[in-house]
Amino acid sequence: MYAVIETGGKQYRVQEGDTIFIEKIEGKEGEEIKFDKVLLVSENGDIKVGKPYIDGVTVDGKILEHGKGKKIIIFKYKAKKGYRKKQGHRQPYTKVEIQKING
Repeated sequence: MYAVIETGGKQYRVQEGDTIFIEKIEGKEGEEIKFDKVLLVSENGDIKVGKPYIDGVTVDGKILEHGKGKKIIIFKYKAKKGYRKKQGHRQPYTKVEIQKING
């Protein structure tokens, strides 16, 4: 059994027991969360597709940790003009364990 959920403007295919990294959400580590924006559910070959979401289906998860991703370097320059600008960015994430697909 698997489901496709939407969170943080992205879609994730999840199964029970999966660990996913999503855009940072509110909540403390160890807290339970519910994803109610379920786009698709497949159970034993039977597929339900939402328009855009499926009513009455939720996915339960548990927040494992919050963190920051690998640093990305942004370097801008203009040739022969002496303009150089270096900037770094680390995207925050939330690590979530999928516990149950209800529906």
